[in-house]
Amino acid sequence: MNTENFLPKSFAMLVIIMAALTTSCQKAAHTPQVKSPDGQLAVTLISGENGKLGYTLSFKNELLIDTSWIGFEFKDQPLLAEKLEVLDVALSQADESWEMPWGEQRLVRNHYQMMRVEIQEAVAPNRSFQMEFKLYDDGMGFRFLFPDLEEEQETIILDENTEFRLTADHQAWWIPGDWDIYEHLYNHSRISEINAIALRDHNDLAQTYIPENAVNTPVTMKTNQGIYLSFHEANLTDYADMTLKIDTVEFHLVSELVGSDRLGYKVKRSGPFHTPWRTIQVSETAAGLIESNLIVNLNEPNRLGDVSWFQPAKYVGIWWDMHLGTKTWDYASTQDMNTYMGQNPHGKHGATTAYAKELIDFAAENGIQAILVEGWNTGWEHWIGFEDREGVFDFVTPYPDYDLKEVVRYGKSKAVELIMHHETSAAPRTYDQQLDTAFKLMHSLGIHAVKTGYVGKIIPKGEYHHGQWMVNHYRRVLETAASYQIAINAHEPIKATGIRRTLPNAISREGLRGQEFNAWASDGGNPPNHLPTIAFTRMLAGPIDYTPGIFNIKLKPHKPDNQVNTTLAHQLALYVVINSPIQMVPDLKEAYVGHPAFQFIRDVAVNWEQTKVLNGEVGEFVTIARQDRNSANWFLGAITNEIARTLEIDLDFLEADKTYEARLYLDAEDAHWNDNPTAYKIVNQQLQQGDVLNLKLAPGGGAAVSLIPVE
Repeated sequence: MNTENFLPKSFAMLVIIMAALTTSCQKAAHTPQVKSPDGQLAVTLISGENGKLGYTLSFKNELLIDTSWIGFEFKDQPLLAEKLEVLDVALSQADESWEMPWGEQRLVRNHYQMMRVEIQEAVAPNRSFQMEFKLYDDGMGFRFLFPDLEEEQETIILDENTEFRLTADHQAWWIPGDWDIYEHLYNHSRISEINAIALRDHNDLAQTYIPENAVNTPVTMKTNQGIYLSFHEANLTDYADMTLKIDTVEFHLVSELVGSDRLGYKVKRSGPFHTPWRTIQVSETAAGLIESNLIVNLNEPNRLGDVSWFQPAKYVGIWWDMHLGTKTWDYASTQDMNTYMGQNPHGKHGATTAYAKELIDFAAENGIQAILVEGWNTGWEHWIGFEDREGVFDFVTPYPDYDLKEVVRYGKSKAVELIMHHETSAAPRTYDQQLDTAFKLMHSLGIHAVKTGYVGKIIPKGEYHHGQWMVNHYRRVLETAASYQIAINAHEPIKATGIRRTLPNAISREGLRGQEFNAWASDGGNPPNHLPTIAFTRMLAGPIDYTPGIFNIKLKPHKPDNQVNTTLAHQLALYVVINSPIQMVPDLKEAYVGHPAFQFIRDVAVNWEQTKVLNGEVGEFVTIARQDRNSANWFLGAITNEIARTLEIDLDFLEADKTYEARLYLDAEDAHWNDNPTAYKIVNQQLQQGDVLNLKLAPGGGAAVSLIPVE
């Protein structure tokens, strides 16, 4: 990243202060407006009939979002949507830089123009609130603030009616507005063709609830003029997840918050509060969406300070075995959680001390820094498919064949850290009760990362994974973990909204249809276009724990009816394409031993100095280059859908006057995701800035390249 234009923080603060002092408030301005720093994006506040208030968004003087109205429905209060007056408008700006402690780049520029609008009802009860708009060169965010409420004043939101009126029937890449899970394949259609209700039945999901023709965010679109848009939210704190209800005739979206059937509302807040930011990323290229920092910039600065106790890592695990059916999470052949101890052990339990040590040895031999062990703790005999799951899991008691302390000791002797695993079976109150005990144990053993899971329907009944009650649970886990110097990799999570800036112990999360679907889904697994779509949709929200790197593509002999629907080179490329500071090396170790292509996994970094998105189209292909934060090495990954293609890659991002030893892991000439997925070749050559690579990608294929400076 070019850092020459970054302003010192002290100067950036001066810019903010001077802007505030020199900007005159526009009292009751007719058409208040704010533009992005480059002047290309503009938000205009609109006043309508009956005192309605709305906004428009334009790009290069062309409307992207037509007049879109705002409104709230509160319990025991009149609708807040009409008879609204703009009292004051204040403009300000900021230009600063901040450093990611880990991530896709070291330095992030936070450069925006802001408009704050004071609004009041012209009739009783004369409620007042504010809107804030922040305009960046890569998009905009806006939120609602209610600063005048008393501390003890309780506000219950039944609905937030925020509109996004599109100007045409755009192409969209979307998943249904499921209140419980994000593990759906992305659909590609026009807005007018979106039918989320038709996707209600999905036999491979442990939980799902789709009440409206709505989509989850991020939802990515492309206009007929070739402009790319992504709708999402930032800083989702003490609020319900926002889905977007679709009007397939008028082509507009309306916020539909996830509710609580148990409590009968969407959001309850006390005292002054603000909503999450409603965001729209805007780019003239698909690649620009990935390079956008809008979501993290709209979050508050790092509250934890130094988090060097977490180190980005690759990890092996006792995990893929279970999906292949060669081992199990549970220990005994019983469904009575009270009688498993020493009774009926079936001999297929994966989380044994001996097996963990085998994997630690493998990791140490190959420079892999960590190991994940699933199924280590009691409760797996009774964890899913039961209503009475409260109290099932004990997060400190191992099964009889797993010596937790010995595994930790042995790992540390080989410089391999343990990643803890906590599956809650969607019984969060049980987890809440054990948080301190479980994290205290981890802290005492020097364990600094945990993978959490929430498979199943949330207990208590009537709550959903994405409602306010669970949003607060996920945050409570994150904050409690931080107090014990523990990082969280959440599965079955609430979606990423950039909180990793504020709480950088939020290292990764699932929140998508992951690799495991290839091993057991009845619909054939993830198609070749899955990851080229994910890169421009789910990955815009934040890091993904996808678990790339399967070498036994056909899953033989374990799952003859399933397979991974990519080539081997595609699997290698995912270590660069998919952003995460922890990357699993998931296949059985036998698949890697003696395999020449395994060298790329040994070499590839997981923490980056800078990132360059070189090309891409949503659902089709993408090429990303990333520079290792701890060296001058570059790594490049390119993937395609089921269509073979040749990509011309300009290496201008390399440092001038340096020669790089390049190792290219490529699809063989006859490679094909289904017919010949493991056919690959390795090519060695020297490259410099200005050289051009012509990468031939097979159907469902990819290319992975390491570029090491020649000393």
